[in-house]
Amino acid sequence: MQDEFDYKKYLAKIPHKPGIYQYFDSASKLIYVGKAKDLRNRVASYFITDKQVNAKTRVLVSKIRDIKFTIVDSEIEALLLENNLIKEHQPRYNVMLKDDKTYPSIIIKNEPFPRVYGTRKIIRDGSKYYGPYASVAMMRTMLEMIKSLYPLRNCNLALTEANIKAGKFRVCLEYQIGNCKGPCENLQSFNDYDANIADIKDILKGNTTGVLKHLNDQINEAAANLDFEQAHHLKEKLDILETYQSKSTVVSAVLNDIDVVSIASEGKYAFVNYLKVLNGSIVQTQTIELKKKLDESDRELIELAIAEFRNRFESTSKEIVIPFELEINDPKIKFTVPKAGDKKKLLELSEKNVLFFKKAKLEQYEKLNPELRTERVLTQLMNDLHLSTLPRQIECFDNSNFQGKYPVSAMVVFKDAKPSKKDYRHFNVRTVEGPNDFATMKEVIDRRYSRVINEQQNLPDLIIVDGGKGQLSSAVEVLKKLKIYHKVPIIGIAKRLEEIYFPNDPLPLYIDKKSESLKLIQQLRDEAHRFGITHHRKRRDKGTLATELEQIEGIGSKTAENLLKHFRSVKKIREAKKDELLEVVTLKQALAILTYFGTEE
Repeated sequence: MQDEFDYKKYLAKIPHKPGIYQYFDSASKLIYVGKAKDLRNRVASYFITDKQVNAKTRVLVSKIRDIKFTIVDSEIEALLLENNLIKEHQPRYNVMLKDDKTYPSIIIKNEPFPRVYGTRKIIRDGSKYYGPYASVAMMRTMLEMIKSLYPLRNCNLALTEANIKAGKFRVCLEYQIGNCKGPCENLQSFNDYDANIADIKDILKGNTTGVLKHLNDQINEAAANLDFEQAHHLKEKLDILETYQSKSTVVSAVLNDIDVVSIASEGKYAFVNYLKVLNGSIVQTQTIELKKKLDESDRELIELAIAEFRNRFESTSKEIVIPFELEINDPKIKFTVPKAGDKKKLLELSEKNVLFFKKAKLEQYEKLNPELRTERVLTQLMNDLHLSTLPRQIECFDNSNFQGKYPVSAMVVFKDAKPSKKDYRHFNVRTVEGPNDFATMKEVIDRRYSRVINEQQNLPDLIIVDGGKGQLSSAVEVLKKLKIYHKVPIIGIAKRLEEIYFPNDPLPLYIDKKSESLKLIQQLRDEAHRFGITHHRKRRDKGTLATELEQIEGIGSKTAENLLKHFRSVKKIREAKKDELLEVVTLKQALAILTYFGTEE
């Protein structure tokens, strides 16, 4: 790889400064954008051969044929530039950000006497966009409130100063019914209209304090001038705005102008929630989805999301509340990881939102593609048990006996987290006398994997034995004897506290009781127990029946077993005719059976 691409000649030109770097392939196509507080060190890290990197990153590095970089003044600027380039070029190996094109926003159009309306299209023409809103209903509520406060035009006429002076337009029905003040005929001045637009911008940003003060001043002025009709009209506007404000989610009386960001990851997906707090109330909230490409960490993803939210909502907050420390140093922004108090409660609220969003999205994806859930559960199990590969085939063993008699063992097999019943096996224990779980486990593990080795079958990805350290140690002893101990991972699960035991580790692992990986282990254990008990009962019942037949004179255990094998039940033996019995036993034995059951002919 390094023979084909001499990264060192590029590295010599890259400074130790913050900025963004871009990787291009042999077709000069941008394939990756990254940010760094030290560009040279970060770029060099991709090419150090002894560095532990994942397979996807190695593929990316193998395709690099050109490197470009841009220096910026701060890490925040690097974040914003990285975000813009990713959204513009959508490089193959960068996190895929699900955009907000399906969410509605409110636009204040860049034109004389601006219109204010809802839209789903973002056009970069100088217009101001507010939102996006989680639902159309929420956006319409905002528009209706604005309309009731400030009569604005909704026509698409070109209301330039020249056109108005030339008298090209006439007022319409909207003016007649009071929904517009007639700027088209110069009945409303530009300054008056613009003052209304300034108030609307403040309301849409969530900053209603200034607007409320402005309305109060106007009411007092109108009352002083004895214009009580105008004062009443302004009071109605004030009531509308105060009602709207009272419905906002008030979270604190002291917090003002802060951003709150939290993250929840699952497999190749990540979800990030954003809350905007102004004057103690949550005025904006949204959750976005990120699709990982290079197994990015939560820190990398949340940094990218912060840049996206600050761009999207035009946030200038000087403080950002986050769940963990970030390696971003910017004198203009304070990053806070709260331990208690109002900010901690805000972060917890954001985390509740992001977890709810994650759950809903994953359920939606898994309904459309059930394999996603399988991958997710197996990946979680792999991580919880520190396995090196996904446990696609799991084999679980359970022993059963009745007062030391009829010992049996059962093995169930799960493939891709689902029972594979054709691969289930029963073991009638041959070499163990009495209730000895450890010896029984040794026998069945030996029989199972000796056969797997002899028949050159594939070993499972994980072995589970039902029991604690004793059963696990017995199984491990056999695997070592068969020389496959290091080829297949094995664990034990103890029923009482659902403890997971590993070989040579005296301390058990406790997996979260709500974890899907523990539920899968429990399902395997319970299925092995059910399968083993079913077989055990059949064998025990058969043994009990055989014992009853042995009470008949001249009938031993072997003959009793042959009779049950032939007739299937004691009832059918009782109802059998002499000729039928003679197919299995001698004449003397047949007469003894007929006499015993009182069915002599």
